[in-house]
Amino acid sequence: MEESPATGKGRPTPTRKEAEAAAKARAKPPRTRRGQAAAQRGVKGESSQRVRQGMRNGEEKYLLPRDKGPVRRFIRDFVDSRFSFIELIIPLLVVTMVLGYSDNATLASAGNAILFGSILLVIVDMVMLRFRLRRQLAARFPDQPVKGTTYYAVTRAMQMKFMRLPKPQVKIGQELPEHYR
Repeated sequence: MEESPATGKGRPTPTRKEAEAAAKARAKPPRTRRGQAAAQRGVKGESSQRVRQGMRNGEEKYLLPRDKGPVRRFIRDFVDSRFSFIELIIPLLVVTMVLGYSDNATLASAGNAILFGSILLVIVDMVMLRFRLRRQLAARFPDQPVKGTTYYAVTRAMQMKFMRLPKPQVKIGQELPEHYR
């Protein structure tokens, strides 16, 4: 004979007496201070984990007030969809450190030139980001104030992509949606 695939929940239904005893045990508060603190930590940990995951995923209700709204969402997507030179700054800093510790004065000055050149490139990139962002905001959100948007965009662009919160929702070069309402 062939066995049929398992159906149901895989365990017997508890009797009413067992179900009531289990509910009573769950509702019973811990007796000691240490037990109460442990229970509170457990509840708080689950709650904060849920909030952190919601923030990572960009769910509106879990975002901080500075990240809420369609304008801020557009700014995040705008910054995340473009390549930023700030992402190259960490490897360049490592190279300049190695060159700076060398005994050769020519290599040390080359390291300084690379460092100052990369800082200048980042500043130019941030200025261009500001002008392009302001143009896009004026076109997409003509009735919204733009106060604080440059600071928000620059601080997001200065973070490495994998460290940004909420996590990037778009890839580099991806077209942005027309409406963010």
